[in-house]
Amino acid sequence: MKTWKVTLEFDGTRYHGWQEQRNARSVMGALREVIEPSLGAPVELMGAGRTDSGVHALGQVMHVKLHPNDRRSSFPHPAKLQRDWNDRLPSDIAILNIEDAHPRFHARHDALARSYIYQIATRKSAFLKRHVWWIKDPLNLAAIQHAAQLLPGKHDFVRFAAKDPSRPHESTLVVLHAAEADEQDHLLSIRLEASHFLWRMVRRIVGVLVKIGAGEVTLQQFEQLLQGRGTPDLDVAAWTAPASGLFLESVTYPEKTAN
Repeated sequence: MKTWKVTLEFDGTRYHGWQEQRNARSVMGALREVIEPSLGAPVELMGAGRTDSGVHALGQVMHVKLHPNDRRSSFPHPAKLQRDWNDRLPSDIAILNIEDAHPRFHARHDALARSYIYQIATRKSAFLKRHVWWIKDPLNLAAIQHAAQLLPGKHDFVRFAAKDPSRPHESTLVVLHAAEADEQDHLLSIRLEASHFLWRMVRRIVGVLVKIGAGEVTLQQFEQLLQGRGTPDLDVAAWTAPASGLFLESVTYPEKTAN
């Protein structure tokens, strides 16, 4: 089976998420509309992460696989495919790199870690509206950073997860590898890295961190939430951060993925 590893970026504002949907425009659907005519055959597409409606990516990774029965003697060079696909794709999707991969390479299953970054604007911007969450009230950066230090490690994120109908029995225990918060030029960036994330988990963590920065949630309450507990008045779902500020930043793989 011919397999390519494709790294791309996209602005998710106009799309109803990464995953293909019957009656809505998706990033993967837009890619399929270009890739299949280019290769002249049906393909299997799979991304490392299923981003929600309005979420962006700086380094999404997907695999493109041709059917095993496609036994053509040669295939276009990855650089030629990249030029061809970028010429045909909408302006808000860009292929960053294409490389030949091992036939069994799988963008989702082979990923070791995923890194997300969330951008919060602490002042009004004329240019960043589609890519930030603008918060008008002052935030205590030190309190947010202190809370972020509690995130690395294994926690029960049941209070931070939305039920995913496609994965009804998914464990809510997740090991976070790293978490950090930093502000430069009125832009607060929150970065989280883990092997995987639950549905809406990143946006709900960000929402709670903002509540901590605003003085509305204490570190003790945050620790309770990380243990899967907390009082009913801690309505984490209602504090879900908007999709506009979230980016899938990068995906990490074992060093050897090439054919």
